[in-house]
Amino acid sequence: MFTPASFFTYTQWSGIATLAFAALTLLSFLLGWGIRFRLVGATGLLGVLTAGLFGLSVVPFSRAVVPGAARYSTVYDSGATQVVIAVAPSITAERLEATLRQAASDLFSSGRLSRGESQLTIRARTVLHPEPGLSEPLYLGQVKRSLFDREDAQMVIELRPDSLAKLPPAEQPVAPSEIAPQNS
Repeated sequence: MFTPASFFTYTQWSGIATLAFAALTLLSFLLGWGIRFRLVGATGLLGVLTAGLFGLSVVPFSRAVVPGAARYSTVYDSGATQVVIAVAPSITAERLEATLRQAASDLFSSGRLSRGESQLTIRARTVLHPEPGLSEPLYLGQVKRSLFDREDAQMVIELRPDSLAKLPPAEQPVAPSEIAPQNS
């Protein structure tokens, strides 16, 4: 996987190529070569490529992976301090906590608007179907983290035990030795 350090190396080489093409372009204008305007385009393209590679070398784009986190989808994001994620109804308390930590890591951005608040609140919810044609949203917990510090040590995770008790029981995996062989 590419890292910001490798992109910085590519930026250096691309910058050298840009300078070389710029010198070649200048030489082509001095000598009146027929391809001088094509060299202007190639030099401009290399300049844009160098700027893009430099941008990728400055911004860290790798994300942390929290072990035990379940898949989630973002349902609502205000772009500021409020986010709601949806999880499966079969989630356990341990997986919910890991999922909230993963979401807090994934959804952190220094470009969020603070609007006077210093914390990002991420709420987790699921949808239960107690009877056909009836859907019940159920908030399971939330995490509050800093809007300004990527490595927030003061992150607060709150789970709602009353809501977790309403979830259907999680299916226990069956050990391979417990599966009876089928005769064909």
